[in-house]
Amino acid sequence: MSSPVRFRMPRSALVPVLVLALCILPTAAVTWWTLLLLLLLVPVLVAVWVLRRGADVGDEGITVRAVLGSRTVRWTELAGIRIGERGELWLVTTAATEVRLPVIRARDLPALAAASGGRLEIPARRTPSGTQ
Repeated sequence: MSSPVRFRMPRSALVPVLVLALCILPTAAVTWWTLLLLLLLVPVLVAVWVLRRGADVGDEGITVRAVLGSRTVRWTELAGIRIGERGELWLVTTAATEVRLPVIRARDLPALAAASGGRLEIPARRTPSGTQ
């Protein structure tokens, strides 16, 4: 059993969170104690969102992770992948439900196919003339 391949937001996404915390700090410092905690909670929650959100591709299937939970779509339950209008990817299950893949875009399909161990295939690109 191999370890799952993790798709996550880049850690550089935490830089704006740090800037947000630094911008909130002067305002929070001159307010009441409870407001200070509430204001500083915002960057903490955003940091948790950045660190937690993503997908894991392993032997069992694809696990989509959110801040408050996760959902695993097993390989036997996967009917296909749908590409949205803006390049976002959706897992289509055999039960005709769809699960959004956070962080992974259409440009990441080759990496997703490689991580699946051959369970997902990427169709060849079509040229404007219709040939492959």
